[in-house]
Amino acid sequence: MKKSIPTLKAMAEQLGLSISTVSRALNNHPDISSETRKRVQALASEVNYIPNIFAKGFRAHKTNILGVVVPNITHYFTTTLIRGILEEASLRGYRVIVSESNNDVVKQTEMLNTMIQFGVDGVLMSISKMTRDIDSILKVMHTLPLVLLDKASNKIPCTQVVINEEEAAYNAVEHLINIGKKRIAIIKETQFSYNSEKRFAGYLRALKDYNLPIDEKIILTVEDISLTQGEQMTNILMSLKEKPDAIFAITDGAAIGAIKTLKKHKVKIPEDIAVVGFSNSLNSTIIEPQLTTVDQPGQKIGATAVKYLIQEIDNPNVELINKTIEVRSNLIIRDSTLSIK
Repeated sequence: MKKSIPTLKAMAEQLGLSISTVSRALNNHPDISSETRKRVQALASEVNYIPNIFAKGFRAHKTNILGVVVPNITHYFTTTLIRGILEEASLRGYRVIVSESNNDVVKQTEMLNTMIQFGVDGVLMSISKMTRDIDSILKVMHTLPLVLLDKASNKIPCTQVVINEEEAAYNAVEHLINIGKKRIAIIKETQFSYNSEKRFAGYLRALKDYNLPIDEKIILTVEDISLTQGEQMTNILMSLKEKPDAIFAITDGAAIGAIKTLKKHKVKIPEDIAVVGFSNSLNSTIIEPQLTTVDQPGQKIGATAVKYLIQEIDNPNVELINKTIEVRSNLIIRDSTLSIK
């Protein structure tokens, strides 16, 4: 038996009413009598009628739906971002459609176009680290309000909600210096990564402020930073004649990879080599020793981005300016930098 979706037209025919009368009755319009409202709403309940929010949105030019595009939906930090987005959007009467680009620029463009087709009121986006050409993003901005969060870009003239990346990295390296470390390695991503370059800038500034030398041999760059890359880069560091006494990895995954490799080399952590990560992921407390790391408040970033996006949706005629909102982070100190004496 073929299933059919109940429509306004079908209900109107069954009740002997016009489609507009049925629609207004469902929306409790004051011009519709109480008796008619009851008849219409009773039938709607009987046939399990659910309004088509997209059709309704196109008529009203507003769907109360936000689109979200992220590189990887399974990443722990991304899940905290989405949680913040969902909670804040719900409080403000918005639904959310979430999609992922898998760090694929072509798919990222497809997802943006899909959001437009769905008629979303605005888009929250964490850009793919492979993004070089921003034309597709700029085109969306001519159609919809767009706010970047976490993975942002200085080239895109819109509101961007991020953590205090440079300051957070500075504080992490300063902590290593304060516990007596003088030869601090860094494992980072390529210069195309906004987050990585901000964290690298904090690293360099801390070394400069404390008059420590900058040694290119212990500045290691990878295309796709991960636990495996952290292991591989740490093997390179361990092969050096003059080894580092600390490692700052710009992700927890790479930092955990570093710890695993150091343990294989029988290195005492943190006495011989201390390790700091970035993200405060679940795994940072599972690894032994537990990882000192920068806590990224994902839920707060997501909620803050929703607030700014809805402001732009509600004020379409206000001239947009390129502004960056920094959400503060904290350094969580654990055993990978803290000696138990």
